[in-house]
Amino acid sequence: MIDEISQWILSLLIVFPVLAALLILVIPGKDDSRIHRHIAMGATILEFIFSLHLVRHFVPNTAQFQFSQVANWLPSSTGIKYIVGVDGVNLILVLLSTIFCAIVMMTTYTSLKTKVKGFLALFLLLESAIIGVFVSLDVVLFYVFWELSLIPVYFMIGIWGGKDRIYATLKLFIYGVIGSLLMLVALIYLYFAHANSHGGIYSSNLLDLYSTAVALPFNVQAWLFLAVTLAFGIKVPIFPFHTWLPDTYEQAPATYTLMSGVILKLATYGLIRFSICLFPSAAAYYAKPIMILAVIGILYGALIAWKQTNVRRIMAFSSLSHLGFIVIGIFSLNTLGLQGALYQMLNHAITAGALFILFNILYERRNSFELDDFGGLAKVMPWYAFFFVIAAMGSVALPSTGSFIGEWLILIGSFQANPILGALATIGVIIGAVYILWATYKILFGPITHEENKKLAGMHKHEVIQLVILSVFIFVLGFSSSGILEHTKPTLVNIERSIKNNSAYSSELANTKNGILMPLSKFSSEIEQGVK
Repeated sequence: MIDEISQWILSLLIVFPVLAALLILVIPGKDDSRIHRHIAMGATILEFIFSLHLVRHFVPNTAQFQFSQVANWLPSSTGIKYIVGVDGVNLILVLLSTIFCAIVMMTTYTSLKTKVKGFLALFLLLESAIIGVFVSLDVVLFYVFWELSLIPVYFMIGIWGGKDRIYATLKLFIYGVIGSLLMLVALIYLYFAHANSHGGIYSSNLLDLYSTAVALPFNVQAWLFLAVTLAFGIKVPIFPFHTWLPDTYEQAPATYTLMSGVILKLATYGLIRFSICLFPSAAAYYAKPIMILAVIGILYGALIAWKQTNVRRIMAFSSLSHLGFIVIGIFSLNTLGLQGALYQMLNHAITAGALFILFNILYERRNSFELDDFGGLAKVMPWYAFFFVIAAMGSVALPSTGSFIGEWLILIGSFQANPILGALATIGVIIGAVYILWATYKILFGPITHEENKKLAGMHKHEVIQLVILSVFIFVLGFSSSGILEHTKPTLVNIERSIKNNSAYSSELANTKNGILMPLSKFSSEIEQGVK
């Protein structure tokens, strides 16, 4: 019985939110009826309970994909199949998604005022797409879910966002489309290259394409790597492709800003599963330039966040800085750095989520995100101050928090890869502590300069529940990292081994006069040969 459940559990996790979304749409009721919120809340809780099956029956100490399911959804001659599975890497990201969706759904009880049914349906569709991205092992299926995850986001911001929501949505759309098209071109090329090297047999199975990609000429790998990495780099975002992020954070509804902690991890996961695993030799060659961009993002994001007065823009540039740490850990290309990056994906989602909840509490009571409108709130809202300090501790990576473990592993991995860049990244840790502590002081301490702040309402029940759960996770991840990291180690060790085994290829282009980019005409000829 357990084996039968395991065979379709991932499909259930994908389909169940969609079914709940349809149920919400067909059930009649007023737009502000709580029945629809209850259904959505119950669906996210059940989704989390279903995901616990993965934890209970996951076999550790192996890099093999588990809970796999294979089915035909297009003619078999195309080689395009429905293939899903999890290993230690995407297992923890699936769990993060299901837990976080249930937490975020609580916010809709107070922050969502209009078009409730439509928003809840889009949210559940987004959850389904996120799970689909994380578990897909067929590149076409992955791309379908990747695009599907963008659609609810556009509508959430465009309909329920702030006064400049259309501008923010268009900007996000343009960046997203450019990145998606680049990735699509690379995946189509690999699809035809596999058929060319396997007697006309097509396959979009990610595991099949690993061997196909590694066998390609290095110059082709380099261009395909750049296309895929740029697509994910825009979504992370990696500096200098970050300009959509502040506008999106400032204009997006509260529920999206909370979910952004998970949504942005789709791209960092893609960097590991696609960019590095498909093109290990190209990843080794381009690692240093990408690490340099990540370090610039760390320092630039921290410095700009320090100078912001709008808390949402502070969070936007703070995320740019924190995601820079994740990227530098990924492209350290060693097990410690990769483990730290993956662990920091969890920590950033939790700490950023807690801070967003805290800032949204202020907005609902004062209709402002400006720091100057607050001050001395610790005297009026002591429990709010308590949770704010815990979230701030997690954000600055104090010892005993999960972020400390993640950043420590990332810095060790980056020092092993490049001591200079590792040292520069360390400076970002210091600046990050400065702007978070400054924001904490501005909001919580000092005199109460606005009469409105003396009568602020206390925290609602669901706000307390959200912050208690996230606060517990901040410390649980700080004290129980060993068990989580052990689940990821076999897969990440294999990735590091693959990079070392293929590192000889990375010197091929380095020793030519072409430098870091080969002439486009030569790449075009390689594409023509591959397609033929």
